Amino acid sequence: MSTTQATFAVDTTSPVPVYEQLVQCVTNGIASGSLEAGDRIPPVRALATELGLAAGTVAKAYRTMEASGVIETRGRKGTFIAQSSDDRHAAACRAAAEYLDRAAGDLNYSPEECLQIVQRMLDQRAAD
Repeated sequence: MSTTQATFAVDTTSPVPVYEQLVQCVTNGIASGSLEAGDRIPPVRALATELGLAAGTVAKAYRTMEASGVIETRGRKGTFIAQSSDDRHAAACRAAAEYLDRAAGDLNYSPEECLQIVQRMLDQRAAD
């Protein structure tokens, strides 16, 4: 992968935490096809320097993605996209489960309220 600027862009004024924005950058890249299984992504420190972020912030995003199977670290060889397009459904299910754990579990929203929130966000995204 040669252009990390196009793939990794964050808005430090956004209410969405920067590490979550980085995760979204990668998952959006996978969904759009600009990132594919086996593509190498920059090392934590290099990306942090490039984006002007703390290395810990980038590391948190990488840990989150590795835990969900989106990326894999191959020791000294680097970090790579682990997910193929065939795995998108499984990744979407994991993301939905994480959302439900947070919204329904931690924040005590009902299943109906969770669906309404998702629908509002889809409508908002479609309007943008």
